[in-house]
Amino acid sequence: MFYEEFILKRHPENPIIKPADFPDAEAIMNPGQTVYNGKTILLVSVFHRSGYYRGKRGATTHVAESTDGIHFEINPEPFLQRPDKEPYKSLDQGPIDTRITKVEDTYYIIHPGGGSWGCVGLLGKTKDFKRHEYIEVITLPDNRVPCLFPEKINGKYYRVDRPYRIIPDNLHKFGNMWISSSPDLIHWGCHRPLLKAEEGAGWDGVKIGPTPPIKTEAGWLMITHGVSQSCTGHRYRLGALLMDLENPVKIVGKTRSHILAPYEQYEQCGKVPNVVFTCGAISDYDKDQIRVYYGGADTCIGLATGSLSELVDACLRGL
Repeated sequence: MFYEEFILKRHPENPIIKPADFPDAEAIMNPGQTVYNGKTILLVSVFHRSGYYRGKRGATTHVAESTDGIHFEINPEPFLQRPDKEPYKSLDQGPIDTRITKVEDTYYIIHPGGGSWGCVGLLGKTKDFKRHEYIEVITLPDNRVPCLFPEKINGKYYRVDRPYRIIPDNLHKFGNMWISSSPDLIHWGCHRPLLKAEEGAGWDGVKIGPTPPIKTEAGWLMITHGVSQSCTGHRYRLGALLMDLENPVKIVGKTRSHILAPYEQYEQCGKVPNVVFTCGAISDYDKDQIRVYYGGADTCIGLATGSLSELVDACLRGL
């Protein structure tokens, strides 16, 4: 290992989920993640070599379940697949990159859709990871997947999202993070800017993106991804920020450097090279641990873990 890991450390069995673990899979990547009935649940995005799965075209999302958080069993039955009813039939071009937030006894799931209409956020829910119900289209294009807070703040639901714009050469997508609130998870307003990409500087200079926040005593902790650009193309890395518990529009801390970068072969080589990308994180307060399941090169899934309190401290100190 020629680099020093910072806070997040890769599991020695990485990648813990590979395309070979699922029939006809070209890639298994970017999982939504949570805990249900004491088990770790990942919603894994599967791209199929044939382009079809069980007669339907497009990517599918499957439930992967584990008792130890390392070895997973993937349900061959799709949990999310292109729906048959409108408006979701026209907008859902293959569900991927799910974000999961548990609010009370319901797990809310948001993933991107839109196709030729532009990218929108589709909200759904489940209580058992067996049945999924679409709720509503909750963003205008182009806005790639809002992330919900796990509880109301001052009587309102909150979310962080990342609207973006495409530069005419179609090679660059610039995106900054915004925060908004809602009385019912469907109607959103009071939009406020939250965090801006560094406009070409550093590891998050092209665009940044959110994941569902984790509540800590110091504030709402969010794992973020940042994108930089060089002569070899885009590079995706992970960072973190901390938002005020009562006023999440206010950022109280942020890591200056990345906390995970694509250095391993399975992160550098794949469908999209030089990518570590996550759709969430799982906290274990008793163990002072955070687990981050992430996509490597849009092809496989790795696991990185670290100290929850150390990461919070890094945000507060701007490390």
